[in-house]
Amino acid sequence: QVQFLESGGGAVQAGGSLRLSCAASMPDFNSYAMGWFRQAPGKDREFVAAVSWNGGATFYADSVKGRFTISRDNAKNMVYLQMSDLGPEDTAVYYCNAASGSSKMPWGPEYNTWGQGTQVTVSS
Repeated sequence: QVQFLESGGGAVQAGGSLRLSCAASMPDFNSYAMGWFRQAPGKDREFVAAVSWNGGATFYADSVKGRFTISRDNAKNMVYLQMSDLGPEDTAVYYCNAASGSSKMPWGPEYNTWGQGTQVTVSS
C-alpha cells in the first residue's frame, strides 16, 4: 500500500521560509525519484521539484528555482522541501509522490495515490 504523509506547512509572510517533510510508505522507496507537487485554489496540480533516487540530481520548476531545495533521506523514507523567499504565488497545498521525468521530459507523479497534503499560505 502506498501512502504519503506531508507536514510542515503553515502561514508565513512574504519573504519567509518553511521546510516541508514527507514520510513515504511505498515499495522500493530507494529506487524511485521523489517529487513535490502543489495545487493552488482553482488551478491544476503542478510540479514543483524532484530528486533522483540517490539524491544526486535535483530538478525544479522555473518558478521555484533558486528559492526551493529538495532533498531526501533514504534511511528514513523521507523527502524534504526547503522553501525560502516565499511569495503569495507560492500559496497552495503541497503534496509529495514518487515522480517520473527528466530534464527533457515533464515531471509527473508515479502513483495515483495522494496524501492530504500540507497547506502553505503566504501573505503579502
